[in-house]
Amino acid sequence: MIRKRREAGGQVRLMFAVNDERRVSLVCDRNDWMPEATPLKLRPNGTRSASLLVPEGTAVRFRYFAEDGEYYDDPQAGLEPNGLGGTHSVITA
Repeated sequence: MIRKRREAGGQVRLMFAVNDERRVSLVCDRNDWMPEATPLKLRPNGTRSASLLVPEGTAVRFRYFAEDGEYYDDPQAGLEPNGLGGTHSVITA
């Protein structure tokens, strides 16, 4: 699930949440696709979540990366080719 919230100064907070028992990270063009940069934190309700603050109108390309090495897209976001024979998710703030 992805939610958007407008913040001060023309910024938008994108909030990413998944239902996954594994440790999961958000890998994206905003964090150089680094799995350790944006881990999703386990919440009391069992979901994992993280957020990014980006300028309004910014397109963010991303995937989720699970601890077992699986990459997966978000069904709520759009998809586009990733240049490696697969896809990645994309959402505009």
